[in-house]
Amino acid sequence: MPDFPVWLTIIVILSGWVYLRGWFAIRRTRAAQFSLMRLNCFLLGLVVLWIALASLDDLADASLSAHMLQHLLLMSAVPPLLLLGWPVVPLLRGLPPWILRPVVGPLLRLPGLRRLGRWFVSPLVAWMAMNLVFLGWHVPAAYDFALRHEHWHEFEHICFLATSLVFWWCIVRPWPTQTRWNGWGWLVLYLLSADLVNTALSAFLAFCDRPVYGYYLNQPNPFHLSPLSDQVLGAAVMWVAGSFVFLAPAALITFRALQTPSTRTA
Repeated sequence: MPDFPVWLTIIVILSGWVYLRGWFAIRRTRAAQFSLMRLNCFLLGLVVLWIALASLDDLADASLSAHMLQHLLLMSAVPPLLLLGWPVVPLLRGLPPWILRPVVGPLLRLPGLRRLGRWFVSPLVAWMAMNLVFLGWHVPAAYDFALRHEHWHEFEHICFLATSLVFWWCIVRPWPTQTRWNGWGWLVLYLLSADLVNTALSAFLAFCDRPVYGYYLNQPNPFHLSPLSDQVLGAAVMWVAGSFVFLAPAALITFRALQTPSTRTA
């Protein structure tokens, strides 16, 4: 039986409690902005995060397809859900005063830290960070190394989650972010180009005639699949579900941008 993820559970529960505390506080003045939908999105993001890192972790160690599903949840489900909760202000408002005033407040007022934060969520930096991290950790040597060393595997997950948060930040633009785009076309290009990276890696894994990751050659597969079949299944998960995550918002943005003024007000 796998060990219960105590620290992960504590972090998820504490994050939910701080957000909920801040959400109730800010709703006194901004009830329209912080609807029940915002709360549900953030809490669902925490639940999906727990599922990805707790329930799927043992499967991911034995199956490439399960590992790809885990990565998909960490990079394409958890970040948009958390950001749709507009978490910045509720998390700050939810912190106890003895942490907020002497520690977090002074840090957030540092000019250098504020400039660094704006730099990280600039579209080019965010796009490059997520896609380079995504490709880098899927290089066979790095991928196998992470699976053989638990702490590096955890670091890999942190890299995926952190860079995906800044990538999706540029799409969701949670209040009160100042990120702006010069036209909707750049936003669509941002998503489509990320999908090309995902498609290229997925296609390589799907059509490669041999197992790419040696780690799985010596692991009993829980679904009784051969390493090559498991690799093809994992590539299909990445290709189909991953592309949908990029293409669906791109199509929605295009549809809204092409609407006539009369349609928008209908």
